[in-house]
Amino acid sequence: MATCTICGKKASTGNQVSHSNIKTKRTWQPNLQRVRIIVNGSPKKAYVCTRCLRSGKVQRAI
Repeated sequence: MATCTICGKKASTGNQVSHSNIKTKRTWQPNLQRVRIIVNGSPKKAYVCTRCLRSGKVQRAI
């Protein structure tokens, strides 16, 4: 289970509830992308969620 290296977002769990109110376990996965980012002046591959990428919390290496 991967987590976002910037904000620490990870998978959350809960119940999937059917129309007849039967509950089964399920997970919600964050939208993580493996991208090259700048860490201490050098590029590094890391898992980053799309919220952090879109808000500009991370600088991408090209």
